[in-house]
Amino acid sequence: MAPILLSMIPFGLVFGVTAASSDVDLLAAWASSFIVFAGASQIAIVEVLDSGGSVLVAIATAVIINARLVMYSADIGRYTPALSASRKARVAYLLTDQAYLVTATRFPEPGRANGLFSYYIGAALSLWTVWQVSTTAGMVVGAALPETWELEFAVPLVFLALLVLAVRDRPGVMAAVVGGAVALATVPLPYNLGLLVGTLAGVIAGMSSERWLA
Repeated sequence: MAPILLSMIPFGLVFGVTAASSDVDLLAAWASSFIVFAGASQIAIVEVLDSGGSVLVAIATAVIINARLVMYSADIGRYTPALSASRKARVAYLLTDQAYLVTATRFPEPGRANGLFSYYIGAALSLWTVWQVSTTAGMVVGAALPETWELEFAVPLVFLALLVLAVRDRPGVMAAVVGGAVALATVPLPYNLGLLVGTLAGVIAGMSSERWLA
């Protein structure tokens, strides 16, 4: 997790600075790191509210952006049927792209996943801690960070790094290419719906490619 944690620091600072420079209540923005715990959707929520959008629109935007977590949950659920409800709740709360990916990479087969829960909690909790500290620091420092640092580049770089780790076969490449292309083509759609459309297109392309190559 160490390289991922380092990349999350500027990502968290970006959200903190965005929140501090907006008209959104700072306490509410700070609390979103604990309640929502999903960087891209937190930034979207702040931007929607800061531009005058309603709370319902902000919530809908966040739900659409985070819809990908449903897929992660469905996959990781194969590993957790025997876990207690309290442990499943911890897995669900801490679920992120990063925690899911490193855990799925470490345990590719549910039948051989001894120690998965401890591994997942260690990865996810370290990410949660770094996120809380970096977003809080961004809010405190705020506009004092020089614009020449261009921290905004950290957001796409975080996900590009994960993409390199996630794509390991031809169906994965097909899913990434199709999903990315469709998401770019549908950027004009409101409420970030393009992300959801691109995700669905990528899933369909990956599954179709897997059948063709079988």
